[in-house]
This record gives sequence, structure tokens and C-alpha cells, in this order.
Amino acid sequence: MPEALWIFGYGSLIWDPGFTPAEACPARLDGWHRSFCMHSIHFRGTPAAPGLVLALDAAPGAACRGLALRAPAAEAPRILAEIRARELVSDAYLERALPVTLSDGRQVTAITYVIDRAGPQYCALDFETQAHTIARAHGARGPNRDYLFNTAAHLADLGLADPDLEALAARVRELLA
Repeated sequence: MPEALWIFGYGSLIWDPGFTPAEACPARLDGWHRSFCMHSIHFRGTPAAPGLVLALDAAPGAACRGLALRAPAAEAPRILAEIRARELVSDAYLERALPVTLSDGRQVTAITYVIDRAGPQYCALDFETQAHTIARAHGARGPNRDYLFNTAAHLADLGLADPDLEALAARVRELLA
């Protein structure tokens, strides 16, 4: 029997996976950190006014907490095709099969989307630039701020609060006030 299809969500896949998982479990991915290091030119910005979305950036000693989503076996090929169409809309992400540790101690291999540091959408911006970009950007899926607010809220609801995202969300709210 082939291994189950797991997908690691660390941003919008947590709150909008596009499918109903057979299982969803908090998980940790070692060696990577969640970062607003990707210009969004489709969903949360435009080529003329890019927004920012999360990506996984390699960092020795880091760990990213997110949600591992197991696709129903009968739907796995369709789900993987849909996830690829969504996540690989540009050449910003690289698809990797990486080991994640589920909150119950199981280790699984999950499809994970990481930033291509050599790609044109990679960016390393300071906190204030991130906040100002997110506060003003808007793309095909709505305001960039909604992406940030939804991700921070869902992580907190799962008991996986990310202090960096919460600080950024607070700063964006200040800018919008």
C-alpha cells in the first residue's frame, strides 16, 4: 500500500486547504521557519504592487509549527493536483517531501512548499517594510492583511501561536487605524 498523502500547512493551507482532510494534526517541521519572504503577485498583490505571503525559509536549528493534513486516499491524486496548481502558480515555491513530527509523536513525510531563494519573488524585508506592504497590498484573493490576520488567528486557535506573526498583525492594525 502506498504511503498516505500528507501536506504540511503553515500559512493559508491551515485555514483554507481546499479539501476536507481525513486527518489534521498539529505538526513540527525542523530546519525551516515561517517567514513573509515571498512577494505575492497573484493572490495577495499584483506585479505592479506586490503583497507578501508566507514561505518556509531554511534555517539551521529552526522549527516551524503548523498543521499536517492527510488527504483521503481515494482523493489523493486530485487533491495533490489541485494543491500543485494553487501553490506552484509561479516559480516562487519548490515542492519538497519533508519529514514532519505530528503532535502525537508520529513521523510522516509531507508535501511541503518552501521558498526558492534564487527566484524573483524571494525577498528579505525588515519588519516595518513587511507591515506597510501587508497593510496596503490587495490581490485576486483579497487584502493582504486578511491573509496575515487569518493565519495568525488560526495558529492561535490551534494552540500554535506565532509571536512574530502576532506582532506583525498588531503593527498592521496600527497602520490601518
